Amino acid sequence: MELAPEHSSHPEDRADQPSMRVAAWPTPMTPTLPSSKSSGALRKKAFGSRITIFLIAALVGGTAGHFAGGSGDSNLTINTSNLKPGGAVLPSGLTIPALVRAVSPSVVSIDVRTPSGEEQGTGMILQANGLVLTNAHVVSGALAGGTMTVTRTGSTSSLPATLVGIDSSNDVALIRITNASKLPVITFGKSNSLEVGDSVVAIGNALGLAAGTPTVTQGIVSALGRTVTASNGTSSETLNNLIQTDAAINPGNSGGPLLDANGNVIGMNTAVAGTMNDGTSAQNIGFAIPSSKIESLLASLMKGGPVKKKHGYLGVQIMTMTPALKEQYGFAVSYGAVVTTVLTGTAAERAGVEQADIIVQIDSTKIRTAEDVSNFMAKRKAGQTVTVVVYRKSAKVTLRATLGLSPN
Repeated sequence: MELAPEHSSHPEDRADQPSMRVAAWPTPMTPTLPSSKSSGALRKKAFGSRITIFLIAALVGGTAGHFAGGSGDSNLTINTSNLKPGGAVLPSGLTIPALVRAVSPSVVSIDVRTPSGEEQGTGMILQANGLVLTNAHVVSGALAGGTMTVTRTGSTSSLPATLVGIDSSNDVALIRITNASKLPVITFGKSNSLEVGDSVVAIGNALGLAAGTPTVTQGIVSALGRTVTASNGTSSETLNNLIQTDAAINPGNSGGPLLDANGNVIGMNTAVAGTMNDGTSAQNIGFAIPSSKIESLLASLMKGGPVKKKHGYLGVQIMTMTPALKEQYGFAVSYGAVVTTVLTGTAAERAGVEQADIIVQIDSTKIRTAEDVSNFMAKRKAGQTVTVVVYRKSAKVTLRATLGLSPN
């Protein structure tokens, strides 16, 4: 496994960057298989994810025909409490059960059936009329004519859905539940304000155990700005500026919410770490697309997806400035896009951009986040010359860069 750099890149530039290899997108794939008499600890059946668990009894203390000898005394005293179990309390003061009750009605299970099998994942309701956000890899089967349905939390009935827009390069998609109305919706939080150590909760259709009864896990933000290469065995995609979390994320969680302590969506669960090149298994490492990135893509997704065209290219790997970064490295400003890498032979290198520069303005556009740089470049053409204003330590530096052509 190639590990991402401590300060990793952003979707503005993807070429020639180290990335973390991820064994699989967390979406259970259930192919149609012939009948078999073979047994195992885990068995998946066609058109459904069911787990068969075999319990193994270990006999300890001899090979006699009984487990233990009783004393013959029939008197048994058991202490019992009438107190109700208490929910885990988040830093906001909200308990996890209360958070789940508030948010889970806005979470749906997604099922896409194709001639080759079945893919399952999770989605979040964005609009009361049935608009649902999920990962592109969850619903990619719909592009090939697959049948797509969703099941709302607390329901056992599946509802038909259609594809609205898909952006495979950013692994984001929108679908719509047919003839839906008055549905509860999620609320986006401020992913740009996250700090390592913040509490998070993940909700999703883990392992496709039972549609409509999502799994809930808790953890923290383990790292920010990660770069990973995710794969489902047939295709792969490099994703940047991701949130890393130790909240358990499993196949089926893809497209589900990563929530802050107030129950707001600060990310969409997308990938889990698999094994390293030496065979070592990764533990408790999952990744989510920040909500700020998702919000910047929604307008194009509503039109059916992004227009596939090359655009202006600066040639930097960047991440959004955070209070933690400012404090750790003593940066002069509390906003902007921090340059983690300047790629060789690019416009940024020729212009004199340096690692640890903080981009705060390009032409007349103020830059407060890494997404601002991506959005600016998406509207520019190769050959255009732009003015890039950066903070280098405490000095404000103005540079001129002639943009190259994006590798995407």
